[in-house]
Amino acid sequence: MSANLKDAQQRAAAAALKEQRARDGAQAMREYLADKLAVQARTARLRELRLAKQAAEAETAKAVKPPQPAKPKKASAKSR
Repeated sequence: MSANLKDAQQRAAAAALKEQRARDGAQAMREYLADKLAVQARTARLRELRLAKQAAEAETAKAVKPPQPAKPKKASAKSR
C-alpha cells in the first residue's frame, strides 16, 4: 500500500513541477515579447529622430550654400 502512496505522491509532484515549468516558460515568453516590442519602439523613435535631423541638416545646407569660387578666366594669347 505504501508503494501506491509513494507513486501517487511522485506523480503529483511531477505534475506540479510540470505545471510550474509551463508557467515559467509562459512568463519568460511574455518578457521576451515585451522586450522585443520595447526595442522595436526605441528603434523606430531613434530612426525618426535621425531622419528629422538629416532633413533639417539638408535644409540648412540648401539655405546656407557657400558661394562657389569664380573660375579664373583664361588669358587668350593671340599672337599678331
